[in-house]
Amino acid sequence: MWTTRKVLALAAIGLFVFASNPACRLVQGITNPGGSSPSQPGPGPRTGGEGVLRLLGADPPTLDPATSGDATSALYIVHVFSGLLTLDKDLKVIPDLAERWDLSQDGKTFTFTIRKDAKFHDGKAVKASDFKYAWERATNPRTLSPTADTYLGDIVGVNDMLAGRATSISGVRVVDDQTLQVTIDEPKAYFLAKLTYPTSFVVDRENVERGGRTWTDRPNGTGPFKLREWRRGQSIVLERNENWFRGAPALRQVNFILSGGSPMTMYENDEIDATVFGMLDAERVLDPNPNNQLYKEVVRGPDGQPGVAELSTFYITYNVTRPPFDDVKVRQALNYAVDRDQLVSVVLRNMDLPAYGILPPGMPGYNPQLRTYKYDPARAKQLVAESKYPDLTKFDLTLTTVGAGANPARYIQALTEMWKTTIGLDAKIEQVEWATFLDDQFAKKYTFFEGPGWIADYPDPQNFLDILFFSKSQQNHTGYANPEVDRLLVQVRTERDNERRLRIYQQVEQMIIDDAVWVPVFHQKQFWVVKPYVKNFIVAPMVIPTLQYVSIQK
Repeated sequence: MWTTRKVLALAAIGLFVFASNPACRLVQGITNPGGSSPSQPGPGPRTGGEGVLRLLGADPPTLDPATSGDATSALYIVHVFSGLLTLDKDLKVIPDLAERWDLSQDGKTFTFTIRKDAKFHDGKAVKASDFKYAWERATNPRTLSPTADTYLGDIVGVNDMLAGRATSISGVRVVDDQTLQVTIDEPKAYFLAKLTYPTSFVVDRENVERGGRTWTDRPNGTGPFKLREWRRGQSIVLERNENWFRGAPALRQVNFILSGGSPMTMYENDEIDATVFGMLDAERVLDPNPNNQLYKEVVRGPDGQPGVAELSTFYITYNVTRPPFDDVKVRQALNYAVDRDQLVSVVLRNMDLPAYGILPPGMPGYNPQLRTYKYDPARAKQLVAESKYPDLTKFDLTLTTVGAGANPARYIQALTEMWKTTIGLDAKIEQVEWATFLDDQFAKKYTFFEGPGWIADYPDPQNFLDILFFSKSQQNHTGYANPEVDRLLVQVRTERDNERRLRIYQQVEQMIIDDAVWVPVFHQKQFWVVKPYVKNFIVAPMVIPTLQYVSIQK
């Protein structure tokens, strides 16, 4: 899903840490959070106390599971809503509202059994028909879901719904209140993982239809937490669902502060209980002096060192159908002109990892032998000279990035300076608000833009390579279309031999890199401090419902 550095810095459902294998970083162990007794409503969002976790957050573009496609929205949605399946703390697909499922011999029909104790927040039982309604709502063209095709499109009949040729999904059948039958077009190894994404989450029809356009202000979800309050630009308050089938979370309340001052200042003033920190605070926070309490509260990776990497890739890209980016030599030149090692060490102060490919380290299929673009300014100049556009100074280009500050991100400024001095490409920088950027990106309005970043939805290379580069994918915003890449992506969808799957994905990644569709820049690392009284705070590589495990022990 789409994400930005700002979102990851502020939206502290924490999280996004990945190591050398698909498993989360767990802070201070994990225990069963169930069995908490009911409590009275907690204090306001800036007040801490027993059972209240205070975090920084950001206003989500939406809380509607059907229309979310970004990490900001998903951070809240995965705690308020839920689906048939979920990812556990080890990123394994496990039952959620479905207690089990069976698969037909041909590998195309799944029969899900809904838990009898699955309930909406108001106590109403969840039925198979609720899922059918939710999915047909998501695939109704009037809903304008940017993700329905991507995450539900394997189901037979979804394409007819999206095209307006049908009013129901033929591949979804309600057998009875507890039984849902789902038929997909072909056997696909990653299909169940897709059902952990918000687009497939269940919603209450009565809640949606009575609430109108503002129904998400009071959503009747099924997740471990309820939305108690959302004051735009000020706060979001979640309170625990006492009747959650896994047992009420240990946290009574989670208060997200959507505005405020310096995160580290707020942390040190005991206004929040955990936060990420950046370059401005890194030197003093990471000082290993035995008297430095902040250093003791830093989250460490599996290697014991501060800072851990997430499953994300940040990059610059372009519409490959528009000049000068319709020439592969120009795109390759942009890659050779970037000194990623210097950018990460000097500009980002080694708080991120240089990215040379599409898949991040730790993702299945990650290829350390990928042939990519090492810094070579002479080669960059040669490629421009050989291209259709030997004089890039003639182009009036704007690099669109996410932001609203006085100055764009330092790494964006560094990139544009490298391109200007090396190959003569001089681009102005334009900042656009996050929600607007998402809309315009889907409309393919941009010629040259910051990715802004892609963080995994599930640990499978299909989630990067197929979703972002298949020519007919709704998430392909570059106009890229390579028939051989498309052929291999279609072929690998039904490949059951996992080793062969990964080899094909590596072949596809190499082809995309050769076509220079992206300028990969870095894989983000997260640097966190967490108060000692916050227990079981999980830092995960992607957006999963981690708050169910957290407790406060003062």
